[in-house]
Amino acid sequence: MKTSDFNFELPDDLIAQYPPEKRGQSRLMLLDRQTGKRSHRMVEELPEILCGPEFSGKDKGPPLLVFNNSKVRKARLIGVSEETGGKVEFLLIENREQGAISNEQLAMSNEWKVLVKRAKRRRLGSVYVFFDNNGLEIAKAEIVGGEGEFKHLAFDRVIDDGWLDRYGHIPLPPYIKRQDSHCDSERYQTVYASSCGSSAAPTAGLHFTNELLERIGAAGIESVFITLHVGLGTFLPVRSENIEDHVMHRELFSIGEEAAQKIEAAKALGRKIVAVGTTSARTLESAWETNAIKRGENDTSIFIYPGYKFKVADALFTNFHTPESTLLMLVSAFAGRELILESYAEAVALGYRFFSYGDAMLIN
Repeated sequence: MKTSDFNFELPDDLIAQYPPEKRGQSRLMLLDRQTGKRSHRMVEELPEILCGPEFSGKDKGPPLLVFNNSKVRKARLIGVSEETGGKVEFLLIENREQGAISNEQLAMSNEWKVLVKRAKRRRLGSVYVFFDNNGLEIAKAEIVGGEGEFKHLAFDRVIDDGWLDRYGHIPLPPYIKRQDSHCDSERYQTVYASSCGSSAAPTAGLHFTNELLERIGAAGIESVFITLHVGLGTFLPVRSENIEDHVMHRELFSIGEEAAQKIEAAKALGRKIVAVGTTSARTLESAWETNAIKRGENDTSIFIYPGYKFKVADALFTNFHTPESTLLMLVSAFAGRELILESYAEAVALGYRFFSYGDAMLIN
């Protein structure tokens, strides 16, 4: 299967550069993957939709929503080369001592695995200086190693989440053609984010407000929270001609006992499992073994593309994804490539907003 099979035309003006004025006020395309029928609603109508006959059978009970509660780290830093004086942008991917979700609150090392632009130019021993908004030096770092497209950057002090909250930038995706602003610190984060470690937002969750979550609960619809720290495995482009040759990067996930029990109980009763976002779907599919959910901390490099048979997720709430991306391949595996591309073409014709800050679709 070719990567180019997942391309589509998208006018630049449909790529959302900002979130909607109020969180949750986005359009929602409903897609029935069995019949191919599409309809158009609003995200705020979700409780009524989920209580409808397509999702809530009389005998089986209401659906179960599965959310990813990972929190976006302010992981983008801009340094100045001590050698050339040029600005260099780094994305901090993983602390070299962290390695597990449970270690988040423990002391971090001063060395990070990073992604850096023009990586081949960043030689071993290169030094970079980091400044605050007032021009005062706040850190210095040296490239001390690397692996593939990554570099290892050793700072002269421990760089933890508190430091990053103060000096780092929200890592907006490259198709948002502007600098991050104060509003992104709130809006590029879900309202239920609690476990810090993601390099990008689990964007399907950005549509949910506390009020919407309360209405969903009041309608008798159960929700559980799991964690997958979104890393390069989720958003790196597919560079191979054949998608089967693409290799996903490892991402950490964690599922607690209560969430696991509720997912297993819903599956046993035949209730629909609604994965909120592709990261939730990947976590569920990675954790399912012999009719049970793996508890605790694990990692995954699962790559879901057409031909994959879903074991856990019965419905998917998701954003509209970039051409030729692993995320588009995942939703194509869920609903069929031709049906997804037809739906995307309709979304373009109707002026839907695309990507992280854009509108949503619910595939049943």
